[in-house]
Amino acid sequence: MPRIISANLNGIRSAHKKGFFTWLAKQDADFICVQELKCQEADMTEELFKPHGYHGHFHYAEKKGYSGTGVYSRSVPDAKLIGFGCPEFDAEGRYTRCDFGNLTVISLYAPSGSSSPERQLAKFRFMEVFLPHLQQLKAEGREVVICGDWNIAHKEIDLKNWKSNQKNSGFLPEERAWMTRIFDELGLVDVHRVVAPEAADYTWWSNRGQAWANNVGWRIDYHVATPGIASTAHAVSVYKDERFSDHAPLIIDYKL
Repeated sequence: MPRIISANLNGIRSAHKKGFFTWLAKQDADFICVQELKCQEADMTEELFKPHGYHGHFHYAEKKGYSGTGVYSRSVPDAKLIGFGCPEFDAEGRYTRCDFGNLTVISLYAPSGSSSPERQLAKFRFMEVFLPHLQQLKAEGREVVICGDWNIAHKEIDLKNWKSNQKNSGFLPEERAWMTRIFDELGLVDVHRVVAPEAADYTWWSNRGQAWANNVGWRIDYHVATPGIASTAHAVSVYKDERFSDHAPLIIDYKL
């Protein structure tokens, strides 16, 4: 019964200092997908490479202190893929894939468009190239779980102040329609919503104002999965008792 955790760490070294790996040791997770490493391979210590006996596999951004993804697993994967074949976004360290038998676990960090119009255009370019990749992935016939920070809140229930954010990156109509295509056209599944369809769960809070204290959040971290494994999900939680990052870990238990 695998437990899969997704966590945007907003700096793996920072999250380590805040106790993330101490917490992780108690979770009995089979796979942990992490995003926003904000480091290079040379910055990684043995404690970050192999915490508590896990095997770590990482995609670092070329730019220092930026982006990056990784997958921790109990066992060594049969195969792994670093990047999804798009030079622009592979240079940003946004995709780590590991295969275990018929199961594929992917850590994804989709671009944010909130910092500038140029980055929003980059986000749209990512959406354009990533949708065909998802189609190819599904066509492989494997069970797939893509965990990560997708930087899009899909529906009104997925953010506290949806009315005032309809023209902001992360809740634009084009972004939301793209997520709908992933679920309705490609047939992939928003696993969180299978287990907790009505829960007002958030996974990210702005550092501005009192967003965390007032739970003014967004649900932008997902497990997106093929229908087979999605149908086995039976428990979901967002861990908020400690704060390792501006995101909270998303934990989903499956039965295989």
